[in-house]
Amino acid sequence: MMKFEEDDSDPSIVARLASRRRVPAWIWAVLAFMLGIGLTYWLAQGERGRHEREQQRAFITETERITTEIRLQLDQCGQIIRAFQSIFLASDEVTPDEYALAYENMRMGSGVQPSLQAIAYVERKHAPSGDHYVTSMYAPLKGNESILGLDIASQPTNMEALIRARDTGQMAMSAPFRLRQDRNENPSDGFILRLPVFAHHQRHDSTQARRDAIIGSIGASFRLSSLIASSLPQPTSTLADLAIQDVTGGGSRELYSRRFGARSETPPYLAELRFGGRTWKVVAHSREKPSGGIGWLLLMYVGSAMSALLAALAWSLVSTRERAIALGNAMGKRFRTSEERFRKLNELLPTLVLLARKDTGEIVYRNASARNRLPAEGKWTDLSAILEEEIQRRLRVANDDEDALRAVDIELPGADGTPFWASTWINSVEIDEIPMWLMVASDISEQRRLTEKLSYQASHDSLTKLYNRRAFESLAQGMIEQTEQHEGALLFIDLDQFKLINDTSGHRAGDELLVQLAAVMRDKLRPNDVLGRLGGDEFGVLLAGTSNVDSAMKAAERLRRAIEGFIFSWEQRTYMISASIGLVLLSSANSLKELFAHADTACYLAKEAGRNRIHVYAEDDAAVTGRIGEMEWAGRIRDALRDDRLLLDYQELHGLQPHAETGASIELLLRLRSEDGSVVLPGAFLPAAERYGLMPLIDRWVVETALANIDRIHPDGNRVATCAINLSGASLEDEGLFERIQELVAMHDIDPRRVMFEITETVAVRDFAASSALISKLRALGCRVALDDFGAGMSSFGYLKNLELDVVKIDGSFVQSMATDAMSRLIVKAIAEIGHEQGLEVIAEWVSSMEILDSLAGMNIDYAQGFALHRPERVLFQRAPND
Repeated sequence: MMKFEEDDSDPSIVARLASRRRVPAWIWAVLAFMLGIGLTYWLAQGERGRHEREQQRAFITETERITTEIRLQLDQCGQIIRAFQSIFLASDEVTPDEYALAYENMRMGSGVQPSLQAIAYVERKHAPSGDHYVTSMYAPLKGNESILGLDIASQPTNMEALIRARDTGQMAMSAPFRLRQDRNENPSDGFILRLPVFAHHQRHDSTQARRDAIIGSIGASFRLSSLIASSLPQPTSTLADLAIQDVTGGGSRELYSRRFGARSETPPYLAELRFGGRTWKVVAHSREKPSGGIGWLLLMYVGSAMSALLAALAWSLVSTRERAIALGNAMGKRFRTSEERFRKLNELLPTLVLLARKDTGEIVYRNASARNRLPAEGKWTDLSAILEEEIQRRLRVANDDEDALRAVDIELPGADGTPFWASTWINSVEIDEIPMWLMVASDISEQRRLTEKLSYQASHDSLTKLYNRRAFESLAQGMIEQTEQHEGALLFIDLDQFKLINDTSGHRAGDELLVQLAAVMRDKLRPNDVLGRLGGDEFGVLLAGTSNVDSAMKAAERLRRAIEGFIFSWEQRTYMISASIGLVLLSSANSLKELFAHADTACYLAKEAGRNRIHVYAEDDAAVTGRIGEMEWAGRIRDALRDDRLLLDYQELHGLQPHAETGASIELLLRLRSEDGSVVLPGAFLPAAERYGLMPLIDRWVVETALANIDRIHPDGNRVATCAINLSGASLEDEGLFERIQELVAMHDIDPRRVMFEITETVAVRDFAASSALISKLRALGCRVALDDFGAGMSSFGYLKNLELDVVKIDGSFVQSMATDAMSRLIVKAIAEIGHEQGLEVIAEWVSSMEILDSLAGMNIDYAQGFALHRPERVLFQRAPND
């Protein structure tokens, strides 16, 4: 072998080996170059085809986008004419002033299409020669004077659309024709959309019935060129030309065409658009572009360069093979030198390195770190003396061809007699044909000490030194899994009125109270019981080995009495403490989440029952069932707010006196659309919303939604005189609510006198100061305020004197029982008289019969509200298109 190495390193031998090559290096280089060029050409053709396909996809996408945009423009045209049809549906007679006002409202609301020429109403006129449809109202007035009095029978295409709309009851589009306003335009530059207007209270569910019931027609004329041009992108990068054709009935008539650039050779793309009984065809050609772009050329340049490099590499590999062999030999010698250097460096490693014989366990080598860190005399010269028995057993059963131990933390004896922890690797090696153990160890004593400290900090509360919630839950999970009979109980402890101490004496006082209470509770528990702080003023106790409610109740009662008897002193103040405790046996829950949910529910019910008491969770407890139902509703309410599934209905108020204000007066009523699409009334979900503090979010949603859409709530639009919105008690503490109302009134330019906020009597009494402050701000803004459910309180009339109000609403229970209860009639009459004496308007709600309505009118009641007058309806802006 050594002789072969010497001969192979001889330059003459290298020359003889090189001469025996059958294929010259330059041939290999040419072959490699040709292979690279072929592959490059194949990739370039693929890139060119991909670029052309992308161009075609972009062209089709842009054409479809234009078709969709034209359809959207036509839909907007349809919405305009439907809006005008709704004016005639809502009123028996529409005056020219109302017609003009409707157009102005539409124009101010940015609802006018740029292509719109006129919106005209034609009235049906009976004559011996047949029916005529004569234009009687139109808008805008300027530029459309020529269509007044126009009999559309003189325009066959226009008349054909009217007849089709009348017979079908649907919107109809006319064939393109020259508009009367544009005599110098393209003769096919206009079209008209038609909708019929039928007489009120007449059926029109058949073709003949619609022909008899029609009294007129709404027609909107549009300019084709403006409508289509507004749908085109500016500029277009893929279209060569575009044409729109009317192909209704099998014919073809060009409506619009435009050229953008030179055509490519690809076939045109066709799209069809149907609207108002007519069919349009969109014909588009793609633009001619340099095929393949520059990507494939760049690929060719790069591929050619890489092919040249590949050829050079092939030539270099073939021509230098023998020199590489010689170089390898030289590198082998250098490696052996480096290995010797590595052995010397091993002495300088900070890790401990030992070698021990497998047969005797004798340590035959220690590096410098091992000699300094481990004992060096007597019994410590044997591996078995420094390793634990378990580690030695694992070494005896380990295979020679695999790692025996990897990354094992063991305790080793120290040179000074103090043991230390080390992370150890022990592998089987063979040196000079002798089997040995190689042990490498790193001192991790400091790391282990820090880990234990961090582990304690991660599992304990920094303030009370008790287990924190995560560690407590882990221990509870262990008890659930390890106890076959689920013996044990969980106590959920929540301090009563803890916030009062923080607010009056500061958070330092609250922290000190928690520390002292933790010590008090520890003294009342057994050694194997677990106490933890779950967060804030909440504690948890795991009672081990408790199999029944009685023993758990005794332990809970000891804690409750200890807390109740504890007197906390802070800066010359003393506080009495109490706690509400929820108790649940581990056997009543199947999971940790369910266990804590039961405990939280029980603790909540203890607070509800008056605080400073214990409540035991039981599945058949009606209070628990109700609490769980409310918890589920709280989640559903949050989902409804997130998914925008809250709904608004309105109910009209009817004036009973001649002085009642003109225009509709309404009250907004809240509803919720459930996950299955059904509508849920507020009585089902508002109690849960109040319980879980969700009412401010709901009230804000109602206020923001109502004020943003105040003219789209009722069919009367901006003629609604009063829109009443209810506020809950929780919203009285919402400091930003009034500022938000003020911002919305200014943002939407709302007359604040149109907005009335209703606050129930019980809410106003519960927090009189907050109610008075909010009422004063709202009235200063210009809004009106009503006291709702008046009469339900114990001393209601006193509130009328002390609150600044505009309206009082009599509690519906009195109104509803007026027909059968003389005392209820006297109460209603008294409220009305006193309310009027205070200068307030009086509203009676829950009016369920005409008999009650007649009695209220005689009592000088201003307004009435109830099912006998109007059943709630969905607000206009939330109605489905077919509602």
